[in-house]
Amino acid sequence: MITGTTKLLALFGDPVEKTKSPLIHNTLAELSGQDVSYMAFRVEKKEPEDLSALLRGVYNMGALGFNVTVPLKSLMIPHLVDIDVLAKQIGAVNTLVRVEEKGGYKGYNTDVIGLKRDLLAHGVALREKDVILLGAGGASRAAAFLAASEGAKSIRIANRTLQKAQELAESVRQDYPDCDVTAIPLSEAGLIPDGSIAIQCTSVGFIGNEEASPVTDEAFFRKLSFAYDIIYHPEETRFLALAKEANVPCANGMGMLLWQGIAAFEYWTGEEITAEAAEVVRKRLFA
Repeated sequence: MITGTTKLLALFGDPVEKTKSPLIHNTLAELSGQDVSYMAFRVEKKEPEDLSALLRGVYNMGALGFNVTVPLKSLMIPHLVDIDVLAKQIGAVNTLVRVEEKGGYKGYNTDVIGLKRDLLAHGVALREKDVILLGAGGASRAAAFLAASEGAKSIRIANRTLQKAQELAESVRQDYPDCDVTAIPLSEAGLIPDGSIAIQCTSVGFIGNEEASPVTDEAFFRKLSFAYDIIYHPEETRFLALAKEANVPCANGMGMLLWQGIAAFEYWTGEEITAEAAEVVRKRLFA
């Protein structure tokens, strides 16, 4: 029930037509009794003054906060009144939270929180573990800084273009100088230590490219203790299918989507979401 006291939550980005965020947040509002409503708005890449005007407008409307997706995750940062340390290191935000005393919004990256929570839900902690990341884009950057902040034993960034992986590795070293982080070509992915945790961070395997995997080397999969693919549509990518053939425990990114949404909702409302409520949202996501 939307009333005169209902507070706005929203998603801004392009595209947003297929987002599952309204399902997540409106379900959480229903279960927790919070007087909020979540909607999605298509916002194309704008000039800086347009984004500044957008933030001023939603702040003056009393919006508690909102999510941003591509192409706005980095573009929004200059217009924030504050930013979380890890989000600043990653260089991208996806959750903005109203800060009354500063008259604007603070940025967080709950994607990285969602990844951490979902890995833990599968019994996987990154501390003192060998981690290999496939890809060197935005998702891999978030995963790299998560692994470094969690105290991973080593981080290998494997990418088709080695220079991009090297640049990401150097960026991580600047904030975590003691971290053992290296860049390797995809062709050397099979040389990782036994028991490594793999996080697939590319778009390879997404709908329209279902038969592809960034790595197909059997030697690579035999060395894994866990395989994670941030893609959740399709539910099983070829990367995950190959992991299953090698009897490697694995998971797709649907849990990451769930937990990043829960983290954002908790930031906005101050409501601690129960495990029971999280399970209701999970069932609706998979319905």
